[in-house]
Amino acid sequence: MSQTLTEKIISQHTGRHVQPGELAIVPVDAVMASDTTAPFAIKAFQEMGANRLWRPDKVILVIDHASPAPNQRIGNLHTMMREFARDKGCRLYDVGAGICHQVMVENEHARPGEIVIGADSHSCAYGAVAAFATGMGSTDVAALMHTGKTWLKVPSAIKIEFTGQLPAATAAKDLILFLVGQLGTSGANYQAIEYCGEAVESLTLAGRMTLASMSVEMGAKSGIVDPRGLELPYPFEPLEADADAHYEKVYRFDVSDLSPQVSLPHSPDKVVPLEEVRGTSIDVAFIGTCTNGRLEDLQAAADILQGQQIAPHVRLIIAPASREVFNQALERGTVEILSRAGATFITPGCGPCVGTHLGVPGDEEVVISAANRNFQGRMGNPNAKIYLASPAAVAASALQGVITEPAEVGLPAGDPPEKP
Repeated sequence: MSQTLTEKIISQHTGRHVQPGELAIVPVDAVMASDTTAPFAIKAFQEMGANRLWRPDKVILVIDHASPAPNQRIGNLHTMMREFARDKGCRLYDVGAGICHQVMVENEHARPGEIVIGADSHSCAYGAVAAFATGMGSTDVAALMHTGKTWLKVPSAIKIEFTGQLPAATAAKDLILFLVGQLGTSGANYQAIEYCGEAVESLTLAGRMTLASMSVEMGAKSGIVDPRGLELPYPFEPLEADADAHYEKVYRFDVSDLSPQVSLPHSPDKVVPLEEVRGTSIDVAFIGTCTNGRLEDLQAAADILQGQQIAPHVRLIIAPASREVFNQALERGTVEILSRAGATFITPGCGPCVGTHLGVPGDEEVVISAANRNFQGRMGNPNAKIYLASPAAVAASALQGVITEPAEVGLPAGDPPEKP
């Protein structure tokens, strides 16, 4: 019987042919928890009476959401994680290593065809490498740390086919914002989204992570990108959906003429073409997160800001997705370009995205962000307004002081941003 990519991955792990709606006990290939969830998972692990991890090398802890610790309470939670990692022998990525989802892919803890579970909603980002990945609660993760297995209901799948090629000044972020606007924040509840098509095949790994990470903004259990066209630094056997696989829904969009998109406050699905809000004054511009903090995102901003100065009333904050990204950007000269333009670099991590520290906006301030969510209060202040856009649009807006299309500031058609 024909299967979707989601069904194939789960079937391979259970050793039997699964169908949507079935309950399945599956062995996992890796499990991750960050500093927002790991302390709860550690406590639950201890309360279960567990003493040993199922595979210490497959249990990953990351300090990234409040990093460095902004207060005593969080500092003590970080200490708990360090002590647990030392005691149990699992892998800990400490302050500055980067955002959990970035380091999971960078360090090959998530690979094609695997099942990877994270105690964070954006764990679906690992679908960029054609893994089945999803977020679970801390108690489920604690049980996983001990047993290496979990249960799940096999999700039905939605197929998204993007045909054509994206215009030069349009990025993967515009692609996913457009889709979130089409499906809405509950348009894929407890379903797997599988992305394919010409426009997807040409995306880099960074662009694929942008798509996969925001699958959860439509309520999806996971988001898997077709591995055709995927380049990784190691050999792999691509697993693909059957041509006649059954999908709950199929959407096809020709994106050849897609223009830059923006999400309006206060929901990711309030999406309009950016031109409809161009000229809106901003106070803060933010580039980073698991969705858009990679090298090509920083380079897209540098291509716009080279030799320029951001508007005097704007704060441009940049959080690289990892130390590796930051080091690469240093080597390329990207950091110098952005810093000379007036950008402020902060610790690789989540910081402003979740509103823990390092960039909480003031009352009534307007933020244009390359992040994934703009719910009221998301960045730490319910009285601020957050617009979501691509890194290029964020940089263009920081330059002009108002929401601006990238093409308006020297990014004409036929001259795409330089990519690594």
